[in-house]
Amino acid sequence: MSLSDDGGYGDNRGPETGQTRTRLPDSGGDGYGSGRRPRAGVSSRNLVTAVGIVVLLIAAIAFANRTDTTPSGSSDSPASPHTQPTTPTGTKPVTGKNGTIASGFAKSEQGAQSAAANYAVALVSADILKPDVRHSIVRRAFAPDKVDEMQTKLDAAYSPDFLKRLGLDANGNAAQGMTYVSRTVPVGTKLVQLKGDTANLEVWCTGLFGTAGTKSTTPVTTDWFTMRLQLKWAAGDWKVEGFSQKDGPAPVNGDNKTSGADEIAKAVEQYGGFTYAR
Repeated sequence: MSLSDDGGYGDNRGPETGQTRTRLPDSGGDGYGSGRRPRAGVSSRNLVTAVGIVVLLIAAIAFANRTDTTPSGSSDSPASPHTQPTTPTGTKPVTGKNGTIASGFAKSEQGAQSAAANYAVALVSADILKPDVRHSIVRRAFAPDKVDEMQTKLDAAYSPDFLKRLGLDANGNAAQGMTYVSRTVPVGTKLVQLKGDTANLEVWCTGLFGTAGTKSTTPVTTDWFTMRLQLKWAAGDWKVEGFSQKDGPAPVNGDNKTSGADEIAKAVEQYGGFTYAR
């Protein structure tokens, strides 16, 4: 999904989180000299539908985040010329939880990166589509002066009509026997700029999106994207001021055998997420 309001990350996908990050298999060669093969058990029609649902999600985020929230004076140049590996530092980056979201991040590079990773998970989750839960996420994740603005934008983006197009009811729930999946897994973080009480970061992510169920027309598929977050130190913690998203970097698809819808649904229910820390 993608709430894109930043010039460098903007797309022409309109009011939806519409980045088509799912690529259809083709018969041509890839960068490794071999043609892509369609994943077993997924028809070309379902793949096209899966692409469509990712486009819808990306477009909704773009619509909600269409106002530029990039702090003035920000820069895309890295904070340091060397790679910053996502490895333990010895500094405790988080001290508690605010509901289901980690809180109490340190006012440091490590704390900002940990905050960005955790917020990326919350902002691109199945819960963000559920009005009551979404309002709770917004209150916990965003800076106090941004809460009302972002709640209004997200409510407009994830309207009942939009949810219906995803096969969900007005409360963001899938039909009986179906499980809607939207789970984000941070792969790494990058500090772009840390200046005083503000921080700009990028989080490289992979994720699962779609509806699991025997009659689903939008099967769960994987995606790769990078989230850019603008954070502000407020009320003793890092909070989100704005965020956007772009495609990739995406690796070559593997040849894993596709699991059945029931297996995917059970996995989502049985395996919980993580609190991410630098």
